[in-house]
Amino acid sequence: MPLLAHARTLMTAAALTLAALTPVWAQELVSVRNPNVNMRAGPGTNTEVLWKLAQGYPLQVLERRGNWLRVQDFEGDQGWIARSVTTNIPHHIVKGTRVNLRAGPGTQHAIVGTVNYGDVLRTTRRQGDWVQVQHPSGRGHAWIASNLVWGW
Repeated sequence: MPLLAHARTLMTAAALTLAALTPVWAQELVSVRNPNVNMRAGPGTNTEVLWKLAQGYPLQVLERRGNWLRVQDFEGDQGWIARSVTTNIPHHIVKGTRVNLRAGPGTQHAIVGTVNYGDVLRTTRRQGDWVQVQHPSGRGHAWIASNLVWGW
């Protein structure tokens, strides 16, 4: 095998290995821009509506086709959404059944509220294993453990 062909083969193998190891946080994520947005079975308004998504709902982009995105949510459900109804404003969705919100990034901080499975939270920043979110009341911020939410 000529040297150039061998180098191409090695580079392709290395690229595929790196792609397989890329974590979810390094993938492209979007959030739903508008309230009550349709998730569809295919890329077009003539396809079946699978379910409705709430404003801020985070989604991982799997494929682009024209003005449509094939996406996956935190439960692994997939569908299509119009690119025009998405935004790059980061949000997280709660994975735990009932989760404490805290005044600071750690369990030593006071509990300032609770959220439930499926609640969507606007992300403001990350610190270690904690995510700062806008408090659901709209007043101030709170912290939540990153292993209890999905998004960015």
